[in-house]
Amino acid sequence: MPDVLLIGMGTTALSALESLLTSCRVLGVVRPVQQPDDPVAALAARHGVKVYTDTSIAAIDELVKRLLPDCVVVSSYDRILPPWMLARRPFINVHYSPLPRYRGRANVNWAILNGEPSAAISVHALEGDLDAGHILFQEEIAIGPADSVADLYDRLNAIQGRELGTAVVRHLAGDPGRAQEGEPTYGCTRLPRDGEIDWKQSTASIDALVRGLVSPFPGAFTYLHGRKLTVWKAMPVADAPRYAGRIPGRIVAVSRANGYVDVLTGDGVLRLLVVQMDGADQGAPATLIKSVKLTLGLSTSDLLTRMQALEHELARLTTLVEQLTGAAMHPPMLARAEGAR
Repeated sequence: MPDVLLIGMGTTALSALESLLTSCRVLGVVRPVQQPDDPVAALAARHGVKVYTDTSIAAIDELVKRLLPDCVVVSSYDRILPPWMLARRPFINVHYSPLPRYRGRANVNWAILNGEPSAAISVHALEGDLDAGHILFQEEIAIGPADSVADLYDRLNAIQGRELGTAVVRHLAGDPGRAQEGEPTYGCTRLPRDGEIDWKQSTASIDALVRGLVSPFPGAFTYLHGRKLTVWKAMPVADAPRYAGRIPGRIVAVSRANGYVDVLTGDGVLRLLVVQMDGADQGAPATLIKSVKLTLGLSTSDLLTRMQALEHELARLTTLVEQLTGAAMHPPMLARAEGAR
């Protein structure tokens, strides 16, 4: 059995470790400090595998030089490993995309956001270029119209758990894999602020944004009464009335019986099913939204009204400070006279 070191920072690390334990000797797992109930750390402890919490390039390099694994397996790491490190030992990477398409970041999210018919897992040998190297294993899965990014991760993690260990053993036994074919495409990093809903977009696009950002990602969001409202679950309304007069973001139906709220998009209606106001628990939208006169999102008039309110409050506080400062500098005449005695 080959000796391997696993680098796994995210939610893919658990099935990666499970797979490697079946066919390799795992010398350690590089993973940041987790909660006490972290399943990766718990699995590692049950098998006597040490977890190394320093995930820096320098710390990993020292670990590789000290442990001398036959192979380093990477399943979710947020940095690009330098060529001089890759030259030390064989490195194998797990990438959730149909390489060479969607090299880079947030690949499963981008697949949903871009309306791709499928996602994929690629196990490949690491080379100096981003997500380059021969493919050792690859499998695609269909993306259904209601699939969320969490659904796809569950299915891709299951494939990783089934195939990763054997792909590593095959490669170390001499299987070079196959060259990546076709022109590479890339996905850029996504930030939490990229999840803001633009209600002028199509229903399909907004639905994809919601499905593509569910937990453990930050979620698609809008604003209600100036406060952030995250949409965790929604669905297009297939038989929605046709609105010739349309204000995207306007509430057009509130179902107190079923808890949903219907919102106009750029071309149809999206039904909100589960939402969460900042600082509160997830719940039914109809508990927060009760009127069809409301419009979700931040408009220019909303922002101006809030700016005017802040300016008024700032002026009031400035006047109060000036009054208090003046009183401190000029005490009443009676107090001065008594002090003179």
